[in-house]
Amino acid sequence: MLSDQVITADSAEAALWDAIVVPEGIKERLRNQTVLSLLVRPDLPFAVTALHGLCTLYGPPGTGKTTLARGLPAQVARYVGGGAVRRIEINPHGLMSAEHGQSQQRVSELLGEYVPGLASDGVPTVVILDEVESMAVARSAASLAANPADVHRATDAVLTALDLNAAEHPHLFFVATSNFTTALDEAFLSRSDAAILVPLPEPEALRKILASTLLTLADKYPALGELVRSSAMERIAEAAHGLDGRRTRKVVFEALAQRLDTVLDPGSLTEDDLAAAVHNAVAETGQTEVSRAAH
Repeated sequence: MLSDQVITADSAEAALWDAIVVPEGIKERLRNQTVLSLLVRPDLPFAVTALHGLCTLYGPPGTGKTTLARGLPAQVARYVGGGAVRRIEINPHGLMSAEHGQSQQRVSELLGEYVPGLASDGVPTVVILDEVESMAVARSAASLAANPADVHRATDAVLTALDLNAAEHPHLFFVATSNFTTALDEAFLSRSDAAILVPLPEPEALRKILASTLLTLADKYPALGELVRSSAMERIAEAAHGLDGRRTRKVVFEALAQRLDTVLDPGSLTEDDLAAAVHNAVAETGQTEVSRAAH
């Protein structure tokens, strides 16, 4: 449910940030918002800045939101005193309980007491709330299948903790990720100092994702380097439009798995193999969307 680690600028964690292919402005905005918050908030009262120390990354699944959040501390560390940033990761799914009032109590204890306690040494701290829609549910759309009162109380506990931490612990910066912003409580979104869309990758980004995956494999199977330089890569990337970044990386391995020859000798992968795997992945994605719409 929770992990805690102190990260420096030269940490191997920096590779997480570099591995995600998104429009450069997204990374800059996330980094700059975090650095600004950690540098400004300790010296100015909350009443003046109205900064909660919260950024929400939202967009389709598989676009790299969580990985960006995990790689953020290494990018921020060089700009803060001490050259290190603590990273606390929270999986909200373990917090929510079917028992009456338990979710509210757990959220209050974790965000209002335990997290500030971990960061009581004053080290700048990035707190990741992954898939936050499971704990900051829109109260206006609370499902009747759940206990609406418990939903309200749990969301209220999140908001109260954010307000408390904003006022008393300015060295904390929260990064929330969400696949479904319509499910997030309006008051939670209003507390976000920035809400950044992480979209599905465009064809050029898809080409870079395919190329980086193939080049990593090329360290062991050099022939794949030729495939990366093939003129067909642009066409294949265009055909992959609609896939998320995570699925695009998996497509390379799906291509390898299509034939026993490429399983035994990955270096023998061809343009046609990769194109066929992309075609299948896009078709499956379309079928999934149709199925969701039907339900």
